Amino acid sequence: MLYGNAIIGQSGGPTAAINATLSGVIRGAFAAKDVIGTVYGMRNGIEGFLAENLINLTEAFKNEEDLRILEQTPSAALGSCRKKMKSPEADPETYDRLIEIFKKYDIRYFFYIGGNDSMDTVSKLSKFAASHDYDMKVVGVPKTVDNDLMVTDHTPGFGSACKYVATTVKEILRDVSVYTIKAVTIVEIMGRDAGWLTTAAALPKISGGKAPDLIYLPEATFDPEKFINDIVEIQKDHPAVLVAISEGIRFADGRYVGEGMAARKVDAFGHVALSGAGKVLEELVKEKIGCKARSIELNLPQRAAAHIASKTDITESVSVGKHAVECAVNGETGVMMTIDRAEGEEYSVTFGSADISGIANGVKGVPAEYINDEGNGVTEACIRYLAPLIMGEIDTVYEAGMPRHIVL
Repeated sequence: MLYGNAIIGQSGGPTAAINATLSGVIRGAFAAKDVIGTVYGMRNGIEGFLAENLINLTEAFKNEEDLRILEQTPSAALGSCRKKMKSPEADPETYDRLIEIFKKYDIRYFFYIGGNDSMDTVSKLSKFAASHDYDMKVVGVPKTVDNDLMVTDHTPGFGSACKYVATTVKEILRDVSVYTIKAVTIVEIMGRDAGWLTTAAALPKISGGKAPDLIYLPEATFDPEKFINDIVEIQKDHPAVLVAISEGIRFADGRYVGEGMAARKVDAFGHVALSGAGKVLEELVKEKIGCKARSIELNLPQRAAAHIASKTDITESVSVGKHAVECAVNGETGVMMTIDRAEGEEYSVTFGSADISGIANGVKGVPAEYINDEGNGVTEACIRYLAPLIMGEIDTVYEAGMPRHIVL
């Protein structure tokens, strides 16, 4: 067995469950005290690690109550970053610096909680450590509300985000149904290249029988003319139309609907900056139909709404963190943890691992069988997939009428 200290980082967009995974890794490391000494956390991901901005988590979490509060705290308690790691050949100084810090703090276990870009860091780092004869176990722990990581059935954080989206859409449905005038409400939901989170807008159907009239995902080509025609037809039946869209819906030529307002700006990872797909469609409805129209961007609460977290999601998030430590202690490296759904009608999962090379930089989109033939809704198979992920409510600890959070 490999003896030394452990380091944990969080990267990419936060979620309501990422700290539950952090708690799971801490719990797992504490349970492996025979081989893991001090547990460190890196502030602001790999950027903070390079600056030696570390926190001693062994000292920070000495009792069960603090870990319990960490699990109900949204966002990334350690802070996050969106640093795109270059290859060792393109940036040898950075990797030499990493090895220097690993040796200084005797880091032998490296856990990185994040999404696609974070798994790219895990891939590069594990290969570099192996090629430089530094014995260290590097394990990626999945996290993203986008649910777009390859191999795993779903990702920690997705279920809670789905529960927030589904509940919010259900509440909006109640609100927009009170008037008799014609109106269109467009709800814009996170999802650049994968529409998983937007599919959750259909979940009110399992509780009350009604869902948005139209749902559009990046995986199906968006036709503005058909969009207008669909609304006109729906308004013959009822005046208030509710539409759910992913921020990354695209026209037939591949352009994002929301791209026009962003002037093709790109972020550090080369992703086109999106802004206002909902607003674009709101103006289109006003121009073509002339009825009242509004757009609502759910924005940050989609990934921060811990007050309505899914118990299933939080429980699995803690478990996948624990299993990450078990895998590392048992000698695995260069892997990402997976959540594997059992076959059959009764929902259950097991936790595994998969080689990071088959995951990093890949995108798992919503499959065709989950999208209706018209490309403007989801199927019953999709709803059956989603439903177990939002089940259960956590027993939140309150203080002065507000949920307690932990700040590191």
